[in-house]
Amino acid sequence: MGTEAIQTDPLANTVRLGLIGSSIQRSRSPAMHRAAAEAAGVPLSYELLDLEQISGGAATLPALLARAQADGFAGLNITHPCKQAAIPLLDEVSPEVEAIGAVNTVVFRGGRSIGHNTDWSGFAEAFRRGLPDVKLASAVMLGAGGAGSAVAYAALRLGVERLSIYDIDAKRTGQLVERLAASFGADPIEPATDLFKALDGADGLINASPIGMYKYPGLPLPKDLLRPELWVSEVVYVPLETELVKLATERGCRVLDGGGMALFQAVDAFRLFTGLEPDVEVMRARLFG
Repeated sequence: MGTEAIQTDPLANTVRLGLIGSSIQRSRSPAMHRAAAEAAGVPLSYELLDLEQISGGAATLPALLARAQADGFAGLNITHPCKQAAIPLLDEVSPEVEAIGAVNTVVFRGGRSIGHNTDWSGFAEAFRRGLPDVKLASAVMLGAGGAGSAVAYAALRLGVERLSIYDIDAKRTGQLVERLAASFGADPIEPATDLFKALDGADGLINASPIGMYKYPGLPLPKDLLRPELWVSEVVYVPLETELVKLATERGCRVLDGGGMALFQAVDAFRLFTGLEPDVEVMRARLFG
């Protein structure tokens, strides 16, 4: 697929992209997409549609999607709190979105809005590169929201044999377990109500909760539960060194920070938006630079 696949702004001959979400001013997505486009010689603009700065907040999501499509955007990234709310507003979604129940990338093409999820593929690629030979017999995941749905799907696709999911909202945990069971069967997935018991003997820990972000600082679990035998994978990437990443490293765990998922979800999204193969190292430099 070449540059002819790109949908551009007819007035400026520019690929128009944007991000819809709350508290997104620290997002590195604009920088990564602009860097990839510059390296490819493609003019590109990337706008932040921060719900905290828009009158009406999340209730404006339908109007924001419609306006972006009407204005000739090539696509949008979608983040908290809209990853699930956006789905019924789209004309079509990928099989992965149907399985995960969350969307983070919307492509406008041929008059239609098509939803994708690159969070799962981004996490999977980062995990394969960062923790290539860890044991996958059992893992515990914290958080059953939109990010957790994608990461759990990725973990099971990566070969985790038993995934225990813990969230303070037991109802949300149950809904995610039920959704995943439709794709993977009931055997590999279970809700965790006792975190101490779930982590006893587990091979790894995945934090897919927002705890660790600048807005939600702290540890997502009691520090005594971290032992050197655990591999630890973090989803939060702002800051890159969360309290979990720092403590797990100090404890001697094999650790994967959230930067890889942030990078590779953007790599996959750029492909979908433009039809071009991005320069991963250019995007990596802009993410961490």
